[in-house]
Amino acid sequence: MTRIYIICSIIIAGMLSGGCKDKRASNGEITSNKTGQGATSKEAVKNILFFGNSLTAGFGLEPAEAFPSLIQNKIDSAGLKYKVVNAGVSGETTAGGKSKIDWILKQPIDIFILELGANDGLRGIPVNETKRNLQAIIDKVKGKYPQAKIILAGMQIPPNMGADYTTAFKNVFTDLAASNSLTLIPFLLEGVGGNRALNLPDGIHPSAEGHKIIAENVWKFIEGIL
Repeated sequence: MTRIYIICSIIIAGMLSGGCKDKRASNGEITSNKTGQGATSKEAVKNILFFGNSLTAGFGLEPAEAFPSLIQNKIDSAGLKYKVVNAGVSGETTAGGKSKIDWILKQPIDIFILELGANDGLRGIPVNETKRNLQAIIDKVKGKYPQAKIILAGMQIPPNMGADYTTAFKNVFTDLAASNSLTLIPFLLEGVGGNRALNLPDGIHPSAEGHKIIAENVWKFIEGIL
């Protein structure tokens, strides 16, 4: 029997602007959204948790259209005994994720996919602060579930903050992956970010077609682990 896991809060995952707004906002700023995530059959015994922002949450789409749900479909088709938990919410920064991680880790986790940081970059938060917060989240996961596999979703931002900041921000993810021996998805939005045809009318959040590409970006890095 299929069960639905829904985790709801407020997070950001835009590419062009930062700041948390009500989902009715139409000015292109980041907005909040409720999301859900399907799960595999009751035979599934391992959890894959996606901890992210509005990208993971699938802002503006049906829960089944968000890339974590598409990953679940691939898992089910392959007959693998995993269930996906979507802990993505719109409006989150790495600091917010750090404050919530203890609560998130109350459930068993076998694979942890960390997708946070984009909103820090859009707000111009110091790169060192973003790195410290992400490291703290990684440390919490390792401490609670030392056998869990951790996958880090890399992110890039437009050059609005200047070339030095943009490069330093991108390097946060490669540095953390290297120092913690994590699997790195170099750029989660590869082939989607900046492409209006693959984003919603706000030009920020990926469309259903965009999420299909994101799912493929993720799948090629986790398929072997599964």
